[in-house]
Amino acid sequence: MNANMLAMNKMRFLSAVGAAVAIAAVVACGDNTTRSTGWEFSRNMYDPLGYNPDQPNPNFKDGKTAQIPPPGTTPVGFERFPYSASTEDYERAGAELVNPLQRTQETLAQGEALYQVYCAVCHGPEGRGDGPITKDRRLESKSESRQLENYPPPPSYAKSDGINSSRGGLMAELTDGKIYHTITYGLNMMGSHASQLSPEERWKVVMYVRELQKK
Repeated sequence: MNANMLAMNKMRFLSAVGAAVAIAAVVACGDNTTRSTGWEFSRNMYDPLGYNPDQPNPNFKDGKTAQIPPPGTTPVGFERFPYSASTEDYERAGAELVNPLQRTQETLAQGEALYQVYCAVCHGPEGRGDGPITKDRRLESKSESRQLENYPPPPSYAKSDGINSSRGGLMAELTDGKIYHTITYGLNMMGSHASQLSPEERWKVVMYVRELQKK
């Protein structure tokens, strides 16, 4: 009798497992006649609770999700530079701004490394305005050989050269603020380097340029 009961229990168990598998298959795969995906587990884990930027949003008066930042706010990670690209603000920056970084061997070495990467191609390794882009260069390849365009040399930073900047005053006498303003906005043939150098990196370059001015 015990053997019969065990056999019956085993059959019931196998029947229950088979029914569960069949139901799971129907729920998961469907019957090919409906677009329903069946039951979904933890839908809120992949359905975002927040609105997408391009979706309508009843929480705002204009019904839009993407909103213009409030006036006077500053984005996270952004450092506001309260000077325009005008000559007047160039002079104002020159009078008001002072390098906030402490002069150490480490920051000076970092400034030199940044200068050699971003500035020396035009200004030269010693700031004499003799970078490789100002000299005769040729493109030599299997298909062509031609002279590359030369760029006019920028004025030297060195005190011994005594060269004036295009905005007046000796290049060797440019202040921290004027150099920083020029790196940020560019000047004449020099483009802005604000996208290449962070504010802190710009100040490190300024620190190294001030060393070049002493020569």
